[in-house]
Amino acid sequence: MSVKAYGAHAADQPLVALDIQRRTPGPRDVQIEIAYCGVCHSDLHTVKSEWAGTRYPCVPGHEIVGTVSAVGSDVNGFAVGDTVGVGCMVDSCQHCAACAEGLEQYCENGFTGTYNGRTQDPPGHTLGGYSQRITVDQRFVLRINHPKEQLAAVAPLLCAGITTYSPLRHWNVGPGKKVGIVGIGGLGHMGIKLAHAMGAHVVAFTTSESKRQDAHSLGADEVVVSRDANAMAAHAGSFDFILDTVAASHQLDAFTSLLKRDGTLCLVGVPEHPHPSPNIGVLIFGRRSIAGSLIGGIPETQEMLDFCAKHGIVSDIEMIRADYINDAYERMLRSDVKYRFVIDIASLAA
Repeated sequence: MSVKAYGAHAADQPLVALDIQRRTPGPRDVQIEIAYCGVCHSDLHTVKSEWAGTRYPCVPGHEIVGTVSAVGSDVNGFAVGDTVGVGCMVDSCQHCAACAEGLEQYCENGFTGTYNGRTQDPPGHTLGGYSQRITVDQRFVLRINHPKEQLAAVAPLLCAGITTYSPLRHWNVGPGKKVGIVGIGGLGHMGIKLAHAMGAHVVAFTTSESKRQDAHSLGADEVVVSRDANAMAAHAGSFDFILDTVAASHQLDAFTSLLKRDGTLCLVGVPEHPHPSPNIGVLIFGRRSIAGSLIGGIPETQEMLDFCAKHGIVSDIEMIRADYINDAYERMLRSDVKYRFVIDIASLAA
């Protein structure tokens, strides 16, 4: 069946209105009428082919919230009318050790992305949430319990939310822990909210003094301007965990030196160019670690959504029409958004 979408035909072309095909639901499928789709920096990287392997036409979007409109005969967890979400994955091998543990994001045979992943459906690769409808295997559909008026702001939780929640949970962030969040953007603002809700003492790091009040409003107990050497030195050796959300290449030593013995600096941003090699001595003499983390599996993503519903956590968003997406990409490059664009998919029909 044909639905309206927004996507790009080539890396050097703008996103335009498209008509795409969606499969008729099979026995295990859930058909979703999309209401809102968040705009992630990964969307821009993929559309512009800044990461190798973009397949065109490219329809991005992996922060999807909508309503179930049909279910297959074998679907038992969802019914027509349910409010649901779809994140970064729509399939995985389901038989490797990672999948067996509910860690589909680390599927040993590679998960299928919500867009730009190989599929038997036309045109041979997945097409994402900048569209009116999507059909997804029930294993990769998530239940949303937030109130209706918050649903647009829930959409970015499906990527920005789980990308920050997963490492915070894995490294046992909670009461009695001192946690740093580096960067106050789409990911960082969610990291501050989540770490605060988990009961940690949260310190936000920013290069901009102008973001100090914003960081406090998001839940940071302290704010440090990372360009201020004295302010950084005052926190030396005091952090249990630091989550670095910055996707630009930068010196990691400034943050590893702030860790306690056995502390961890976790990276969730992928820079265009590699970070400068860190000072290994800082790691060795404090048994400190530099680690990485990638989104979360389906069980953990559901846990995150339930946690956010319980604590009233959503993303800070700016709603846009679909035909504003190219302008939104330009603004995103300038970090001119607080803190996530969300497309009102109803505008596709206008």
